[in-house]
Amino acid sequence: MADFLEFSSISSEVRGAMCPGKLKMTDTAIVFKSDKTGKVEQINAGDIELLNYQRFVGSYGLRVFLKNGSLHRFLGFSGDEAKIADFVKKNYKLDMLEKELSMRGWNWGTVQFKGAVLSFDVENKTSFEIPLNNVSQCNVGKNEVTVEFHRNDDAPVSLMEMRFHIPTTESADIDPVEAFQENVMKQASVISVSGDAIAIFREIHCLTPRGRYDIKVFQTFFQLHGKTYDFKIPTSSVLRLFLLPHKDNRQMFFVISLDPPIKQGQTRYHFLVTLFQMDEETNIELPFSEEELKEKYEDKLTKELSGPVYEILGKIMKVIINRKLTGPGSFVGHAGTPAIGCSFKAAAGYLYPLERGFIYVHKPPVHIRFEEIASVNFARSGGSTRSFDFEIELKTGTVHTFNSIEKEEYSKLFDFISSKKLHVKHTGGKASYKDDFADSDNDGEPDAYLARVKAEAKERDEDDDDDGSDSEESTDEDFNPNQQESDVAEEFDSNVESSSSSDEDGSGGGGSADSGGEKKRKDKKGKTQDKPPAKKSKEKREPKERKKPKSKSKDSNAPKRPVSAFMLWMNATRDQIRKDNPGLSITEIAKKGGELWKDLKDKKEWEAKAAKAKENYTEAMAAYKASGGGSGGTDNGKGEKRKKSAAPRKGDTTSPKTGSGFKSKEYIEDTSSSSTDEDAKKDAKKAKKPANDKKSTGKSKKSESEMSESEEEEDDDGSEGSD
Repeated sequence: MADFLEFSSISSEVRGAMCPGKLKMTDTAIVFKSDKTGKVEQINAGDIELLNYQRFVGSYGLRVFLKNGSLHRFLGFSGDEAKIADFVKKNYKLDMLEKELSMRGWNWGTVQFKGAVLSFDVENKTSFEIPLNNVSQCNVGKNEVTVEFHRNDDAPVSLMEMRFHIPTTESADIDPVEAFQENVMKQASVISVSGDAIAIFREIHCLTPRGRYDIKVFQTFFQLHGKTYDFKIPTSSVLRLFLLPHKDNRQMFFVISLDPPIKQGQTRYHFLVTLFQMDEETNIELPFSEEELKEKYEDKLTKELSGPVYEILGKIMKVIINRKLTGPGSFVGHAGTPAIGCSFKAAAGYLYPLERGFIYVHKPPVHIRFEEIASVNFARSGGSTRSFDFEIELKTGTVHTFNSIEKEEYSKLFDFISSKKLHVKHTGGKASYKDDFADSDNDGEPDAYLARVKAEAKERDEDDDDDGSDSEESTDEDFNPNQQESDVAEEFDSNVESSSSSDEDGSGGGGSADSGGEKKRKDKKGKTQDKPPAKKSKEKREPKERKKPKSKSKDSNAPKRPVSAFMLWMNATRDQIRKDNPGLSITEIAKKGGELWKDLKDKKEWEAKAAKAKENYTEAMAAYKASGGGSGGTDNGKGEKRKKSAAPRKGDTTSPKTGSGFKSKEYIEDTSSSSTDEDAKKDAKKAKKPANDKKSTGKSKKSESEMSESEEEEDDDGSEGSD
C-alpha cells in the first residue's frame, strides 16, 4: 500500500462556504491545499482524536475532531471508505467509524458542548454541529439565546444568526441561559483587546485602506487604529506577507494578504498595503523575558529590536503570525529593479514577478500564483510601439491585463516567463510583441494606420488621373512613368485652362491657350481637346502639388554598394546563431545577432573587410562613370539622353524638343537683358506669317540661335543634367 492517499476534488468547509482544493493523507499528517488562495492547512496525525466517515448532501465526507476541541470537515469522497479506513488504522492507529445523523425534522433536542463544537442532538443522534469559531457574537434574553455568525463573502447563502429557546427550571442553581452564553463565548471568535500590545508602530502610511494608522500587534490579532476606522484582524486570517522594494529604491511596500478580508462599509480589502521610507528607523523593546522568547519563539526574536521600520514590522509579523515573508524573486528589470511600471484598470502601479507568482501594487492589489495561470500573452498597446500589454489568463477564464509596459522590459520579462515554463499564448488577430516591433508589413495584425495611408494615396492618385485628359485612349511614345519629370508633367503645369491665375493674366507669351511647341506635340500624338476641362478647385489641386516625385529607376549596371562590417559578420555567423538558438524567428535571429555584435570586442577583421569592400566599390564606381554610366540623364525611350531642366514654371510653354517657343512673364522679368522681351514679341508676330516668307524664315533662324544661346547661358547658371 502507498504511504499516502491523494484526492483531487475535495472541498473544505470554511465559515459556511465550501472551498475546493486537494487533500493528501500521509503517514504523519492530513494536508489540504485551497485552489483559490493556495493556503495550505495541515493537521498532524498526533492531534487527531476522532475521525469519522459521514454522510453529507450529495456525497460523503470526513469529520476530523482534534484534541484541542476544533473541528474540520472535508467532503467530496465517493466509494473510498474502505481504503481510507485501512490507511487510518495502519498509520494513525484509529478506528474510523461512520457517524450516523438524525433524520428527524424536529427542532427540539439537547445541546452538548464538546471543545469548540456545539452539537444539537435528537434522540441521541447528531442533527447538526456548529464550530464555535464561526460565531461572532452571542446575545441573551429572558429564555432565549441569539448566536450570530461571521459572514463569508464566498458563500452564495450565509447563515447570519440562530436562536435557541432554553426553558428555565427552578431547581437549577445556575441560570441555563447564562451558562449557554458562557460556553459559546469561550470558544467564539470574538476579539477583545486585553493586555498590552507586543509592539506598536505609530502613524504608518497605508495605501489600502487609505490613511494613517497605528499598528498594534497582539498575541492572537493585530489592530489598525485610525482617526475614523478601527480594524481588529485575527492572525489566522493572514495568508501571506510581502516585502517589496519600490522602483525608486527609496521606499518599501509591506503587503499583508487577508482571507477573510476586512470591511469598510461595503468595501472589502483583501490586502493591506503599507508604504515606508527606507531611511525611517525605530527602536522597540518587546515585553517578554529571555525565557519567554526562547520558549515561545525559539529565539527568533530578541528583546530589543532596532533598524528600519519596515524591517522590524516584517520580522515581528513573521514570527507572531508564523507566516513566510516573501520578497522579490530573481527577476531584475531594465531599470535594475524587480518592479515593472505599468497600469492596471486605469491606475498606475508596479508589477512584481515573484518566484511563485505575480503581485501588483497597488489599486487594486492583485496576487496571481503560477498554478492559477492558464497562459500569458504579449499584446500591442493601443497602437504605440513604445510599450506593450501583458495579459494573464487564469484557468477560471479571468484575464488580467497590465497596460503600458516599456518595450525595454520585454526581453527580461519574456526570459523570466520562459524560465518558469509558463505557456505563452498568441491570440488570434493579435500579433506578438516581436512582430509589433518588426516591420509593420509582416503577416499578423493589419496595421490600420498603414491601410489608411495607402487608401489616401490611392484616392489621391485617382484625383490626379481625373485632372489629366483621356490618357487611356492616347499613346505617348515619350511617356515614362518612372521618370522624375516628363512631358506629361510639363503639360499639367503649362495648361492655362486649369489655372485661374493664368486666365486672369492673358498677357505675356505664357498667357496663350496653346503654344507652338504644344501644338506640335499634340499633333504628333494625335491628341485633340475640343472642350476645355472643368475648372478644378484649389482643394483638388493641393494633392497634385504635394505629390512627391517618383524615385529614379535603379541602374542595374551600376556597381553594388559595399556591405557594412556588421552585415559581413552577420552573414558569416547567421547559421551558427540559428543552430545555437533553435526555434527563433528571423526577427529574433537578427535581434540576437545585434546583441552578440554589440558584445563582440574584436571587430578589426570585419572592419578591415568592410573598408576593403568600400575601396573596391569606389574604384568600380569611378570606372563605371568614366565609361559613360550613371551620368544622371534621363532616357527618352529611344536610346538617347535628354537634358533634364529645372521644374517648369507656371506659364512656361517652351518645348525642350524644339528649343523654341515663348518664355513666361516671370522668366522675362528675371532676365537681365531687356532685348529678350523684344525678341520674344518679334518671334510671336512672325510665327503667324506663312512659312514660305524668306524674311520670316531668316528671322526665325536668328531667334532660334538666340534661344540656343540663352539655353547655354541657363546651363552655365547651374541647370541640372547635360546634353
